[in-house]
Amino acid sequence: MAEQDGQEKTEQASGKRLEDSRAKGQVAKSPEINSFAIFTAGITIIYMAKTMLATNVRELTVTIFSSLHTLEISVPLLQVYSVGAFSFFVTVLSPIFIGLVLVSLAAGYGQVGFKLTPQALAPKFNKLNPLSGLKRIFFSSSSLIEVAKSITKLLIVGTFSYWIISDAIVHSLELVRFSIEEILEFMISTAFSFVWRVSMLYAVLAISDFIYQRIKHKKDLMMTKQETKEENKQMEGDPQIKARIRGKMISMARQRMMKDVPKADVIIITNPTHFAIALKYDAGKKSAPVVLAKGMDLIAQRIKKIAAESGVPIHEDVQLARALYKVCDVGEQIPTSFFRAVAQILAHIFQSKYEKKKRSII
Repeated sequence: MAEQDGQEKTEQASGKRLEDSRAKGQVAKSPEINSFAIFTAGITIIYMAKTMLATNVRELTVTIFSSLHTLEISVPLLQVYSVGAFSFFVTVLSPIFIGLVLVSLAAGYGQVGFKLTPQALAPKFNKLNPLSGLKRIFFSSSSLIEVAKSITKLLIVGTFSYWIISDAIVHSLELVRFSIEEILEFMISTAFSFVWRVSMLYAVLAISDFIYQRIKHKKDLMMTKQETKEENKQMEGDPQIKARIRGKMISMARQRMMKDVPKADVIIITNPTHFAIALKYDAGKKSAPVVLAKGMDLIAQRIKKIAAESGVPIHEDVQLARALYKVCDVGEQIPTSFFRAVAQILAHIFQSKYEKKKRSII
């Protein structure tokens, strides 16, 4: 399906798109499932409560017709009968209605789960335009598909019903030899048999429509490659902005690192200055020397320059500098495998500092 920008919807809907669609109330839901659930539940409730319903209807009928010969029409009497009729229908039919409401809610929950969607309840004033409404009804592809589905469903149910009723008519020819009770039993059993068969057919149609709605919903939410890129930018941020932020963070980290260079005891470098490692050893606090700064190329030259300005000794050891740069991060202690080599360098530097201090005293 071509988009307005000419791109094809080739990408599956992302989790964010699915969640946004659900928040707007756009879910894969089949109204046929709800209709089937309500219809079947209604028939089941009536069938299970047929004795109770028949008893209440009989009592109401007897009450009304037994007093017809003495009935005097008056406003108070009509009020009494109105209240009695209302109480009768509430008492008899309210359990059925409550059951149907619960079944309807359960059918909706079974399809899409439970989620409050205020956006779906918000008024949409663009739908009040009669022209756009007529366009949606008569000229949209979805309306034509719904009409075709309704006609197909009507033909299938009608054909199936005709087949069942034709068979019932053939058997009804024998009713002339039946008693009244047998005729009533035949009518009731035939009616419920008809209803249950139609219900099973309707179940197949409802399941088919639900599968169709799922496929259609999934297809409608598919995305173009451009939409996927735009969503990724929104979710993860613009790559250019992220790169600038990362660059600033690296720059700030380097500035903090350079401030620690004057605190170092020794700068180990390669020849000429491809790598540079600034080490600090505090025997009272740390069990091993700590890397204060490290760098290569221009950063290594800068470390060397700051060290020279601060009077930090510089020691050249190509293999050791490369190895420490590879395995150590700023702020970490050096591995035990480098203790001996670094200890010799520090010992030489500390000895040199001691002798220089001793000569200055003398």
